Amino acid sequence: MIEPVLIVTNNPLSKEKYQEKYEVQYINGNVLEVYKVVRDYLHIGHRLLTHPLMSSIKPNETPYRTVILSKNRDNNIDMNSIILIENSIMTTKKFLKDFNTPNWSDKILLDFQLIDYDLTSHGLD
Repeated sequence: MIEPVLIVTNNPLSKEKYQEKYEVQYINGNVLEVYKVVRDYLHIGHRLLTHPLMSSIKPNETPYRTVILSKNRDNNIDMNSIILIENSIMTTKKFLKDFNTPNWSDKILLDFQLIDYDLTSHGLD
């Protein structure tokens, strides 16, 4: 990645792997809480560098999400980033309303952490 980044995540594996090299804000909460923090950053001029809903895993299925933002704030608010995060919040709420998140075993939770980390690591490359 060419520009400095800010990583917002609730994934313990992403926090562990990225905190030495990047600025990481770890959210001790669910995916919606991650998205709300991301939205707050967007409203002060940061931009999305990865799509909040990347992957084919439905939003109600994975408890982990890592989002990469521009670290430097711009004087202008990026409306495309705002639209993407708002749509991601609405989509996640819809899936959570219509389908319960399964009670995953610890092994499957670790798999979801690895998938999320792997997807974002490709974004950083």
